[in-house]
Formats: sequence, C-alpha cells, structure tokens
Amino acid sequence: MKIGVQSIHFNADSKLLDFIQKKANKLDQFFDQIISGEVYLKLENVENEANKISEIKLIVPGGTLFAKEQCKSFEEATDLAIESLRKQITKHKDKTRAKLSEHKAILSESETTDY
Repeated sequence: MKIGVQSIHFNADSKLLDFIQKKANKLDQFFDQIISGEVYLKLENVENEANKISEIKLIVPGGTLFAKEQCKSFEEATDLAIESLRKQITKHKDKTRAKLSEHKAILSESETTDY
C-alpha cells in the first residue's frame, strides 16, 4: 500500500517514517483492497504535553476512512489512529459483504421466478 506522509511545522526523521509505514502495512491484513493512504503529522503550539497530532486518511473502494488522534508522541498517536482505522475497516467490510449478499439473494430470486 502506498502511504504519503506530510509533517507540518517540523521535519520528521526516518525512524518515525519507518514506524508509520510499518504500522500502516499491517492494515493490509484486515483489508487488502486499500488503494492509498495519507498521514498528516502536526505539531501544535499548546501548553500541555499532548501537542502531537496524527491524522490518517485511507482511500478504499467505496469511500474514505479517516482517524485523528492527539497524544504526547507521534508514535502513540499513530498507534491509536491505526487501531481506530482497523475498526472502521472491519465495519466497512461487513457493510460491503451485507450489500453483496443482498444483491446475490435478489439475483437468485429473480432467476428462479423468470422460469
């Protein structure tokens, strides 16, 4: 899967980029039809320590999945966002399977009534 990473207001090091790519590649285990993904890493100027934001957008057939997390480190925020996307992927798969099975049932009914 192709993942684009954009860091806003700072330069991300290669260890962070490798970590994000490794975590995002694990989503292929749950859904192999992911077209691409975008990761936005933002550094906010707030007083508390949890000023690192990770936003992940996945393009899948039939829609777009999005997760945004804010934590003390980019790794933690990315972990939480990936977990949220994993849940969204399983819901998306269930919905598409249900639609597909409905269509197959309708087609099989119409074929038996035609004869």
